[in-house]
Amino acid sequence: MADRLPILDLKRSYAAIKEEIHEALSRVLDSQSFILGREVETFEGHVESYLEKGVAVGCASGTDALILALMALDVGPGDEVITTPYSFFATASCITRFGAVPVFADIDPKTYNIDLDKAASKIGDKTKVFLPVHLFGQMAPLEEISDLCRDRNVAIVEDAAQAFGSWRRLRNEKNGEDAIVRAGVMGDIGCYSFYPTKNLGACGDGGMLVALDAIIGERIRKLRVYGAGTTYFHDEAGMNSRLDAIQAAILDVKFRYLEEWNAERRVIADRYRMFFGMKNMEEIICLPTELEDNFHIYHQYVVRVPKRDELMLHLEELGLSTRVYYPLPLHLQKCFAFLGYGPGDFPESERLARESLALPIFNGLLAEEQERIVNAMTDFFS
Repeated sequence: MADRLPILDLKRSYAAIKEEIHEALSRVLDSQSFILGREVETFEGHVESYLEKGVAVGCASGTDALILALMALDVGPGDEVITTPYSFFATASCITRFGAVPVFADIDPKTYNIDLDKAASKIGDKTKVFLPVHLFGQMAPLEEISDLCRDRNVAIVEDAAQAFGSWRRLRNEKNGEDAIVRAGVMGDIGCYSFYPTKNLGACGDGGMLVALDAIIGERIRKLRVYGAGTTYFHDEAGMNSRLDAIQAAILDVKFRYLEEWNAERRVIADRYRMFFGMKNMEEIICLPTELEDNFHIYHQYVVRVPKRDELMLHLEELGLSTRVYYPLPLHLQKCFAFLGYGPGDFPESERLARESLALPIFNGLLAEEQERIVNAMTDFFS
């Protein structure tokens, strides 16, 4: 039997930068400075230069980034936050922590991102924040709703946990000058995760916020250290959410390779399309759709298939690992039952939960490994 193909293999990309990572670790260990400090400031500065706008603030995780964003926008009891029911748990849980109410809008079945027309229809007098998710590495076209949010005084917090490095081309029909805008800086605050599995991943937990308003950015800096402007002097009740120097040093090394790694993932995605196209499987296996003007970084490569669970078992028996993101939409989770949603309320999200299947995608994935999984899926449906 052939070797098992994992859903993710971080060792392959690590091997190429191992010496640089060890040098960064040694530098931090020699300094014996482990919390915030120069390493974090350097990494934050590099991110700001890369994004070309905003104030970058490192924090302890992507979840904390979402919490800090809502805290900085004074979200509280009775406020409504519009978001997607098809995302990781933290997207909605951060809202309820403040006594605010998640208001879900269904997804676009082609991109898997929130349907912006449906989201716009949910905006009301109690809406404080719109919280879209750039799912699986593809940006939502937020320019379609940003003016409405601005007119209604609704802040936009981008959950870009899976999309660091993705971008969208904004076309200006009046003067013909296009603009490239990266995920996380189309709204008011962008939130990122550096969980090890991400395209830019730490060796542990880590996160970041980027605030377009400098005053909000500085407030977030205080909120991440208990709300203190000066040690032991607290302007407000913040939290402990600091990015470790070791993680920042590691991330700064990996950051040098981010563009190269994201480009490789796009090549891998193209190969999947080519292999599936050669098998004429388009009517059975629905491949990811990339919006025009988007630079999708394929954090995950997610297809839609019938008989999903049976297919997964078949592939597992052949040593081919796959995964489901996410098997139960947020509106049907037990902890959110108090919101009053039920089966059928968001049919596209529920359908995707039944049909979605993430295939292996990681830097270093070989063409013959991709062909192996495509052949196995084709055989299953033959």
